[in-house]
Amino acid sequence: MIDRHFISAQIPQDQLFQRCPLGCKAELQISAINLAEGPLLRCPSCEQLLSSCTYEQHQRALSMWDTPNGTQPIRRSVSRYRHVIERRLRHALKLLGPRSTPPRLLDVGCSSGSLLEVASNLGFSVAGVEKASKAAQTAQLAGFEVFAGLLNEACFPDMAFDVITLFEVVEHVSDPLDLLIECRRILKPAGILVINTPNADSWTARFMRERWENFNLTIKGGHVSFFSPSSIRVLARASGLAVVRIETRNVCFYEKGQCHPVGYRIAKIAAELLALPTRLVGQGHDLLVFLRRVK
Repeated sequence: MIDRHFISAQIPQDQLFQRCPLGCKAELQISAINLAEGPLLRCPSCEQLLSSCTYEQHQRALSMWDTPNGTQPIRRSVSRYRHVIERRLRHALKLLGPRSTPPRLLDVGCSSGSLLEVASNLGFSVAGVEKASKAAQTAQLAGFEVFAGLLNEACFPDMAFDVITLFEVVEHVSDPLDLLIECRRILKPAGILVINTPNADSWTARFMRERWENFNLTIKGGHVSFFSPSSIRVLARASGLAVVRIETRNVCFYEKGQCHPVGYRIAKIAAELLALPTRLVGQGHDLLVFLRRVK
């Protein structure tokens, strides 16, 4: 992981995480990564990193997504967004195998419906869940079946979906194990769960440490739980899901404005040159995981 020097944590009662949310029994430790709300916590068992923010701080940060546009990509990013989502969903279709009827997809954290649109165009029968009411309403007005609330409140029937997507969601929630257990319940046998989240055990995280925006509670609107390939495997095992594929992509050494423009350009070129090696050795900061319900 990022740092190997840790001390046991004395956790205040109002802190969001009192124990590892992946179900580990080990006492949380304090890492050397210091953020505005306090140092990141670490589970010595699964190596999950956790925010030391309070419940109130977390809820305030999450509120930034409750807008009509939600997480809708900006105009110049729409084409790239669609390409990335299509690639991921096509792989999910490949893992599913032939189907006589359109596969049923649920996007958890669907926001204003950008992924639902792409999935629908690929032939999925789609539905969504979104806690942010304004974003959910935008998706509903676009004609999508979207439940405004939390997944466990939607009360979907058992084995209702072939594919469930959790894109940029698990890092925002304080109870990822409960979330994945519910996803397993509503997945059909051999159904696929796809997770996309930042990789806290990446070259980017090691180099940037406190500067990495994905560790920032406010900039990223509520990032509090930071996964790695190893902790994702722990989470999958605890929730009764099998890992089918894990891949990582991309590396970054400086965000724009964090260093001199010349240095930033050099760092960007270096990151582009390292893109393939980063992917081959599993050290990218974009973590993509395909899980399967096996029973």
